[in-house]
Amino acid sequence: MQTELLLRQRQSLIQDRLRTSGRVLAADLAQEFNVSEDTIRRDLRELAAAGLCERVYGGALPIAPGGTTLSQRVGEAPERKAALAAAALAFIKPSMTVFFDASSTNLAIARALPAGLELTAVTNTPLIAAVLMENPGVDIILIGGKIDRQVGAAIGARAQRDVGVLRPDLCILGVCGVDVSAGLTAFEYEDAEFKRLVAHNSASVLAAVTNDKLGTSAPHAVIAMQECATMIVEHDAARNTADLYSTQGTTVVYAGGTRP
Repeated sequence: MQTELLLRQRQSLIQDRLRTSGRVLAADLAQEFNVSEDTIRRDLRELAAAGLCERVYGGALPIAPGGTTLSQRVGEAPERKAALAAAALAFIKPSMTVFFDASSTNLAIARALPAGLELTAVTNTPLIAAVLMENPGVDIILIGGKIDRQVGAAIGARAQRDVGVLRPDLCILGVCGVDVSAGLTAFEYEDAEFKRLVAHNSASVLAAVTNDKLGTSAPHAVIAMQECATMIVEHDAARNTADLYSTQGTTVVYAGGTRP
C-alpha cells in the first residue's frame, strides 16, 4: 500500500486476515501496510485488549472459541465428538490409570469406554464421573473441592492438592485452544494451573481437538505443544495439520484413521 491506512481501516483488515488465515505475523503486516512493526504491534495490543485476538510471539492468533459452560457444550456437535472419542479408545489400555479432564469431548470418550474395561479413572468433573459410574469395570477417583460452574469441574487449591499425589499413565486433557507456538491453552487461570499440574504428573498426554480450536489461543498457557504426545483431530481437519504439529514431536491421529 502506498500510504499508511487509517487506524480503524488497518485494524479491520488485520481482523480479516485473522479470520481467513489464522495466525498473523507483525513483520508481514508491516510490509503489507507500509508501516513500522512497532505500529503493527501497537495495533495488535489494542485488538487483544478489546478481546479480538490473542497476542503471541511475533504476531497474533484468533481467540479460541468459548464463553459457554460445560453443560451447554455437551449438546454441541455430538457426532464429531463421538468420532474423536472412538479414535481415543485406541490409547486407553486395561489396568491403566487415566485422568479425564473437564471437556465435553472427554465426556464422549468416557461414554465410549467398552463395558467391562478395567481401569482406574480419575476426574475432577462430576458429569464425567456420573458417566463412568455406569461402567462396572472402572474404579473412579473423583477429585474434590468447589466446582467452577463455567469449567464444570473442581480446579481450585484442594483439587490441585488432591491430584498432586497421583501419577496417571495417561492424561486426556481438555483444551480451549491449540497452536504450534502457543501450545495448549485455557480461558480460566486456575483451570490452566490445574491442567498443567496433572499433565506434568502424567506419563503421557493426549488431547482430542475439534476443528474450531486448531490454530487458536486462549489467554492462559497449559503446556507446550511438544509436551502433548498425541493429538486426535477430526477427519476433515486441514491437510497440513499432521505435518504442522508433528514438527513439535506430537503424533497426530485423524478420527476415522485416514487423512482427508
